[in-house]
Amino acid sequence: MKGLVVRNTGFWYMVLPEGKNLREESLRFNEAGFDDGHPVADGLVPCKVKGNFRLKGIRTTNPVAVGDVVYYEMNKEGFAFITRIEERRNYIIRRSSNLSKQAHILATNLDQVLLVLTVAHPQTATTFIDRFLATAEAYRVPAVLVINKVDIYTPEEREYAEQLAYLYRYIGYPVHFISVKTGEGLDELRSILSGKMTLLAGNSGVGKSSLLNALVPYAHAKTAEISDVHDQGMHTTTFSEMYELSVADGSDCLSDVQTPTSGICPADVQTSPCDSLFHNEASTYLIDTPGIRGFGTIEFEKETVGHYFPEIFRESAECRFGNCTHTHEPGCAVLAALEDHRISQSRYDSYLSILQDETEGKYRE
Repeated sequence: MKGLVVRNTGFWYMVLPEGKNLREESLRFNEAGFDDGHPVADGLVPCKVKGNFRLKGIRTTNPVAVGDVVYYEMNKEGFAFITRIEERRNYIIRRSSNLSKQAHILATNLDQVLLVLTVAHPQTATTFIDRFLATAEAYRVPAVLVINKVDIYTPEEREYAEQLAYLYRYIGYPVHFISVKTGEGLDELRSILSGKMTLLAGNSGVGKSSLLNALVPYAHAKTAEISDVHDQGMHTTTFSEMYELSVADGSDCLSDVQTPTSGICPADVQTSPCDSLFHNEASTYLIDTPGIRGFGTIEFEKETVGHYFPEIFRESAECRFGNCTHTHEPGCAVLAALEDHRISQSRYDSYLSILQDETEGKYRE
């Protein structure tokens, strides 16, 4: 039997059987639940993976992720086990924790990722943004930046948000301003999502759960106030889950938003088309993930880190040496561009921090 992984609780993988409607089955499942791993009628199927189930060449804490097209079998007791995963088109992956060598796959088979950020309450660090974007570049996932909470910013904070938007638009990334509270920018965001499989990501506290509720009313995601002491968010989403948007949610406009990528990706990334049985041009899916504090890159070769920063990649074509690391070499076009302000200092600092990850085998939040 074939299905689509739509929820990962850490213990169960909820699989939508082929031919079923995600919205209808999610509502039915949330009302009825399941009894010790047995599915509700013919709805979502709770599945497990066997202890020795691993993907070749990828060492992860979760061998199966939301977005995977899988095959599963039922045993004599009526429990379902995933036996095979179809070839992935792409995925977003991060180091599971500081100093860890294991990886965690956030989602697979994506058309784009929506990175939600805030410039205050809490402030999203540019290092976090750049690490996430570099990973999206590496695995060929177009990225869109969304600056939330624009209704509460001071004039100084709004000016910084505009500067941030200018920087990333100059590099080639779409940037949108929204306010979940006032509704500003949400209609435009719905058009960007329409017809696509989108990963929703960001730090805790940036308003991701509130945005999800605004886009998918049946999600009923938990929200929490920002800590007054640390000005940081608290984790309210505990597992990854896929939601389907419908025309009734306002997602009836199509968009041709494209994001340039470097054209370079690790050799083991699968690039086959996403399974059309579960995702077509009329379908709109949003994958919500728990808030992320730090983002550790993984599987990057030191010599190719610059490929995942589009502006560094462009300038590097003029470097004197083909194996230039853009740190000290004579005739380095990247260092010249940095001095001429064609490459921002914050982006270059993020590039150096990833190089240090690969040297020391760790990352900093």
